[in-house]
Amino acid sequence: MESVLDKKYHFIGIGGIGTSGLAKLLIRHGATVSGSDMSDSSLMQELASKGISISVGHKAENVPNDADAVIISAAIPATNPELTRAGEKGKKIYKYAEMLGKVFDQFAGIALCGTHGKSTTSAWTAYILEKAGLNPSFIIGADIPQLGGSSGGGASNWFVAEACEYDRSFLNLHPQIACILNIEADHLDYYRDEDEIVDAFADFSRNIRPSGVLVANGRDRNVARVLRRPGLNAKVVTYGLDLGCQYTAINPDLVDGLYHFDIYYNGKLFGRTHISLPGLHNVENALAVTAILAEAGLPPQRICELLPGFTGTDRRLMFKGKVRDITVMDDYAHHPTEIRASLAGIRQRYLPKRLWCVFQPHQYSRTRFLLDDFAESFKLADITIVPEIYFVRDTAESKSKVNAETLVQRIQKTGSQALFLNDFGGILDHLKQNVQPGDLVVTMGAGTIWKVADEYLCWLGQHN
Repeated sequence: MESVLDKKYHFIGIGGIGTSGLAKLLIRHGATVSGSDMSDSSLMQELASKGISISVGHKAENVPNDADAVIISAAIPATNPELTRAGEKGKKIYKYAEMLGKVFDQFAGIALCGTHGKSTTSAWTAYILEKAGLNPSFIIGADIPQLGGSSGGGASNWFVAEACEYDRSFLNLHPQIACILNIEADHLDYYRDEDEIVDAFADFSRNIRPSGVLVANGRDRNVARVLRRPGLNAKVVTYGLDLGCQYTAINPDLVDGLYHFDIYYNGKLFGRTHISLPGLHNVENALAVTAILAEAGLPPQRICELLPGFTGTDRRLMFKGKVRDITVMDDYAHHPTEIRASLAGIRQRYLPKRLWCVFQPHQYSRTRFLLDDFAESFKLADITIVPEIYFVRDTAESKSKVNAETLVQRIQKTGSQALFLNDFGGILDHLKQNVQPGDLVVTMGAGTIWKVADEYLCWLGQHN
């Protein structure tokens, strides 16, 4: 297989979490990289500090004459001047997901996919491989403070990747070890329905290498549908909280809001461990990580020793601070299942007097398709505040069919307290006037709502 690691690449849209991560990984493996994006950012500045030639703004002259290929983010339109120039020069052009697949295939790949939990479990897997001395390469869709970023170029043959189902981008990967965490209706702006989503995951499972392994959630209805599909030739290992799964957790104890439990494999004790992330869903995530690492050759005792050391990724149940006995958190949850799991984990871990959830819906289409599920998902919050929906990849038609006030009304009909406050300034004023000692405030969503958590915590510190 021809190496793709020692060539020269130009990125159009290099400032995203995925593209910037891939750029840094390629550099660590010997490639030469340049790139551009529409606006400056901390990620852009970090890339420039590593010696990458960075341009703010898209101009045809940004494309180096000697670039071997051009890599574009999913957001780049066909009319982009750099893309046009690359075509005129006859450059090879790869979408980000295509290039990730080419790099991934140079290694013994571990790919984790699912509607929920991809970033956490991918990062957890990479963290333990690193701590076990196996020095993996990795690329994750979130910053991992314990590993110094969202990507890394290790010296071993292991490569851990978060595999995204949107646009079927995960079909570019051919893993040695694959994991399907769960499958639910999402990205319905791209997929026709849940059946088509299951079809895509089935196609992903057929991409596993002939000697490979599929680690599968043994209690997920749609994952079970994938396992019944023809063409799956990989060894299958199941995990989950049901005793019928090969890897399962029993004898759970809550200690300061965090789970301690025994892991069993095929009915025999694998080891006792605990985790540093709140929520029962993270026990299940820990089982997925355990199964992956065992298939990668790590001994049970070492896995159980290292599982508690992982403290999470950026914007996933992230503790921001506590001032005046008010706790502030931030979380990426933007799907009803994720919201329910996060709120349950927060309640168990922190036992707040009142739980305030400031939720920014992500996409008009997702909000419309899952409206009733969203409305039910906030029952564990005492007060939910909703600003206007974060606009991304939506059509004008989608935007005309739903708004944040519609969601607030549906939440109120379930008996939960909710209010619509359109702008972040109004939300901050409301929090300043109404949150009391003993309360917990969590900002939630895949958009820019984290800014509210940061500004509110800063205000608390100034008025302590």
